[in-house]
Amino acid sequence: MTDPLLTVDDLVVEYPGKGFRAKPFQALKGVSIDILPGETLGLVGESGSGKTTLGRAVLGLAPVTGGTITYDGQDISHLGRRDRRTLSSEIQVVFQDPYSSLNPSLTIEQILAEPLQARGVAATAAKSRVHELLDQVGLPGDARSRLPREFSGGQRQRIAIARALALDPKLIVCDEPVSALDLSTQARVLDLFIEIQNRTGVAYLFITHDLAVVRHISHRVAVMYRGEIVETGDGDQVTSRPQHPYTQRLFMAAPMPDPDKQEKRRTDRRAFLDAEKLAS
Repeated sequence: MTDPLLTVDDLVVEYPGKGFRAKPFQALKGVSIDILPGETLGLVGESGSGKTTLGRAVLGLAPVTGGTITYDGQDISHLGRRDRRTLSSEIQVVFQDPYSSLNPSLTIEQILAEPLQARGVAATAAKSRVHELLDQVGLPGDARSRLPREFSGGQRQRIAIARALALDPKLIVCDEPVSALDLSTQARVLDLFIEIQNRTGVAYLFITHDLAVVRHISHRVAVMYRGEIVETGDGDQVTSRPQHPYTQRLFMAAPMPDPDKQEKRRTDRRAFLDAEKLAS
């Protein structure tokens, strides 16, 4: 059986309380998840459930009070800044708002070349890689000379995805990456995520409050409620036959998915599981 790429075990994240003698606020209360290579784990929950805090902890942006985060066999719970920079070639992130995550004064070529040049990639090789990245996310080559403000929201998110892919990461934390987009653009960007995963084998921790999105994108689903994982399992099982009362309420309130798209995702999921069996 394939070992997990990422394992979060009994993770606790606390923040100082506000005010004199205020008790610390526990944002995560013993959370445990794992993600296999090439898999998408959908992390779903209401606002304030702790799902973004979990993503930030994986990225080293939230304090780990207890428990461990293990990536590819290495404990990364308390890495220093230098080690975190080294790890950034393995773990990347796509944020909710693509515009605020892109430097407005840089061209797209400069934005995409920046992480490559920081790793010592020569200018000629970086330029070639930028062209390849733009092609991967479906943007024309002349996009490289333009500024972020010249693109639509969906196009800017494609640029953010291209930047995350620049160093060929094994894991991308996707923090509400389509919530700011209209429905038709959401569908195109989600299909892009799936296509990239099928081609590169990258794994996703896909954080969202949108149940239609989690149905579409996830191999497995973990449901968060008040800082705890209350249910986890196969995407089809959790989204169609949830066991926990909170999950049942959450999914009963959601619209039904497009059956054609759901069947396509089932086919992709079966192919993924068959490949995992062959690999093991």
